[in-house]
Amino acid sequence: MKIVGLNHDMFISSAALVEDGQITAAAAEERFLRQKHTRKFPHHSLDYCLEAGNIDIQDVDVFVSSWNPGVYLESFNPLISDNRRLKAEYLYSIPDNIFRHLPEGQSTVDRLQQKFVLNDREIEVSYVTHHRAHAANGYFPSPFDEAAILTADSQGEKEAITFSRGQGHLIELLQAQNHPHSLGVLYSTITEYLGFRANSDEWKVMAVAANSDTKNQFDRVLEENLVNFLDTGRIELDLSYFTGHLPDQGGFYSNKLIEILGPPRVGGSPLTERHIEIAGALQRLAEKATWHLLAHLHRLVRSVNLAVSGGFFMNSVINGKIAENSPFENVFVSSCPDDSGNAIGAALYHYHHISGNPHRSEMTHNFFGPAFDQDQIAKSINQVGLEFALLEDAETHTAKLLADGKIVGWFQGHMEFGQRALGNRSILADPRDPSMKDRLNAKIKFRENFRPFAPAVLSERATDYFEMGSINQIPFMEKVIPVRPEMRPKLPAITHYDGSARVQTVDQRSSPKFHNLISRFQSITGVPILLNTSFNLNGEPIVCTPDDAIRAFYSCGMDALVIGNCLIEK
Repeated sequence: MKIVGLNHDMFISSAALVEDGQITAAAAEERFLRQKHTRKFPHHSLDYCLEAGNIDIQDVDVFVSSWNPGVYLESFNPLISDNRRLKAEYLYSIPDNIFRHLPEGQSTVDRLQQKFVLNDREIEVSYVTHHRAHAANGYFPSPFDEAAILTADSQGEKEAITFSRGQGHLIELLQAQNHPHSLGVLYSTITEYLGFRANSDEWKVMAVAANSDTKNQFDRVLEENLVNFLDTGRIELDLSYFTGHLPDQGGFYSNKLIEILGPPRVGGSPLTERHIEIAGALQRLAEKATWHLLAHLHRLVRSVNLAVSGGFFMNSVINGKIAENSPFENVFVSSCPDDSGNAIGAALYHYHHISGNPHRSEMTHNFFGPAFDQDQIAKSINQVGLEFALLEDAETHTAKLLADGKIVGWFQGHMEFGQRALGNRSILADPRDPSMKDRLNAKIKFRENFRPFAPAVLSERATDYFEMGSINQIPFMEKVIPVRPEMRPKLPAITHYDGSARVQTVDQRSSPKFHNLISRFQSITGVPILLNTSFNLNGEPIVCTPDDAIRAFYSCGMDALVIGNCLIEK
């Protein structure tokens, strides 16, 4: 059974191919168009998935959208259905007029299906709700036979938070909370207030918040005014402070928020202590709200296993604290909990929950994107007239460059699916160098100097350097945890202000070439860790092709580029 999942007109549009429950291919459209966070229809991603699966469009059994317009058919809308402009609007107006005859309260469309016959060829399109796709992307790739599921983002069609139970190949929605009473709205609003871009720069606020590790006056101000913690286990925002949910407003916050917090920061201006304290207070409030929701979810689903998904759970600081602040012992976060992952989620939801297929596959890696062989790589290098060396042992040679303080672009195998590079489209450096963080931010990434960098550590050595607690592995760089105090002076380039790091554990089976590289670095330096950041420049998507890698390499201060077994040095 071949299913194509589509995430269209959401943050980071994408496509994924699932064959008999296995993820065959997946990619975000931004990587092909070179337009970060594009919402355009994923034409290039779809073409790639079909090519990777060696199939044609007519071989696809069903296309599944991660957004369900049927939700808006819940009540008859005469403004649209009685006054259609185009006959194509029969796709909406006919079912809407039919629903007019249903008893009140019985017309909510959980899923919409369409079948088209083109030249005797049938094409089926299925639409699942946004948060069903999030839940499926969180639960079905997990190692759990059963689990509680929490999804949270700014909003889906209407839902912003859902509480569900995963059991085998089925997902049961238990409760839902609608927009705008949303964790995403809360975080995005303060993100904009602090002078960053809402729905884009939330992780910058998370990074700033690490400088404020103790409660301050703004903790009380935010908690007492913005969020009500309800006895029902849910949360409620005081909407008088928020305007993002109002269609006639241009921003996210009202003047009332300015009255309690003071003047907002202008983007690009210096961060003051007040801004840092507000960021810290926001992060702590978001954490408290999450623990409140998780306690309620556990009352609904008495499980030790938890799967979380939705853009809110790109907050890796919260992810790293869930096990110690909730009744759940085992926590799974996929490589792509944001909207881009809903292409996978929609396809898996249809395969398992709708079609009833019980066999599931655990996600152990996210290398679902395009790969390039040595001939393609050499062609890209030659066509721009560059000299290169062919390495017999790319891992050993690269490890020596890194140990000598070089910053290396590392381009290997299939591109990662998700917003984090995990060793195939990475920029690598020595984590022991105290100047490395500033060098990378200033000359490579061209971004704010407070932004941290992540460590990639051999999975078998992770507990020697990081306080893993009950966490076994962190394969997708999805959790922030403490660096062991005695190791912090040895790893200044990857240790954040509060002594934490967003860790990636690298396993030999799922990422053999990257594991070998770190092992070679360990044999030279004694340290089984590399600084790993995504191979892109500020404002650009992660590189996809060798051409992208070469262009980025010569647009910044990287010292060397290793594409496959080809070495280019400046």
